[in-house]
Amino acid sequence: MMMDMLQVVGALLILAGFVGSQSGALSPHSVAYLVLNLAGGGLLTWIAFDEEDWGFLLLETVWTMVSAWGLGQLLVRGRPPAVTH
Repeated sequence: MMMDMLQVVGALLILAGFVGSQSGALSPHSVAYLVLNLAGGGLLTWIAFDEEDWGFLLLETVWTMVSAWGLGQLLVRGRPPAVTH
């Protein structure tokens, strides 16, 4: 029961960032957006590992690492990650 609640919290954190970005309330390069993704992804990574859900673990590990990298770029270098097109 507790793991189910934590999964919902993790998903809601990620979805809050996504909805904020899509509505224009959050930039995908903002600290708030990246922290929401990092916290939600980290929580879901831990749950996936605990439940030995390997596909979900891969997805959430990469999600968390990319969020951490983007946040690090923003906080350490004072700028968002470079956009390449």
